[in-house]
Amino acid sequence: MPRRKSSARQKSKAGRRHLAAPRKSVRRTGLRVISEAKWGAHFCVFYETTQDLLDTCAAYFAAGLEGNEFCVWVVSKPLTEQQGRRALRKSIPGFERHVAEGRFEILNGYDWYLNGNKFNLQRITGRWIEKLEKALANGFNGMRVCGNAFWLETDSWKDFRAYEEEIDRLLAGHQMIALCTYSLRAARAADLIDVVRAHQFTVARRNGEWEFLETPELKLAKREIKRLNSSLAILTGAFPGHNKLTRREHMTLAHIVRGASSKETGRALGISPRTVEFHRKNIMQKFGAKNTADLLYKVLGER
Repeated sequence: MPRRKSSARQKSKAGRRHLAAPRKSVRRTGLRVISEAKWGAHFCVFYETTQDLLDTCAAYFAAGLEGNEFCVWVVSKPLTEQQGRRALRKSIPGFERHVAEGRFEILNGYDWYLNGNKFNLQRITGRWIEKLEKALANGFNGMRVCGNAFWLETDSWKDFRAYEEEIDRLLAGHQMIALCTYSLRAARAADLIDVVRAHQFTVARRNGEWEFLETPELKLAKREIKRLNSSLAILTGAFPGHNKLTRREHMTLAHIVRGASSKETGRALGISPRTVEFHRKNIMQKFGAKNTADLLYKVLGER
């Protein structure tokens, strides 16, 4: 008998350790172009066709169910709740069982976002937090949500743009990920820029094909990295005609490639802007360059 009690206590402790085990922060998204994301991820998919939308959501939620996440789909046009349910029933084995067990919930977008035809940011974000807390209390690892941006075709665009920005802040530090889907046909060029800025990742699905869309900030960072790499290449002498330059001209050229002004270069090298201009003129003459763009082409092969 004592041994049985000891065994029972060990099982009880093991059970508590299992419940208290840290939950993995990296989650499978189900999307080929963004295979994994951490809790707090907020990303967006632009879709071309209704089938693209259905396929994307089905793969996204299938990964969530496999990861023991409470899944919520806020459905709106071009889909109805019946269409969404029918698509998931075809794509996810035992889908109705997941719904019956409280693992999956489908909400009407207009009712969820525009209760009484009024948009209330605090009310909506508060309801998301309530659902997350309930999901965690019920033993789920976290919550996965998806909503379609029907508001692109309404006069509530400014309100929902603020909502997207608030959701981005809300997700930080919470065991929740969110996917927003936008129709390429409904979005205008100005909308696209706003949407990309409001999300951490943005991809497009067009007739089954995926394409990764970069944010302006990411593009700027890549350009800066490219400039820094080019600058390092200049300093190491890895370019044609490097033996034409003095050591000081080498260093000046590295700053020119980086896009620094004469004042910035002067501060970095401890010389006056006028001296920088003198070195710049000598460099241009030695390479027979007409302007800075021509110099970069001759040195790095870039226009």
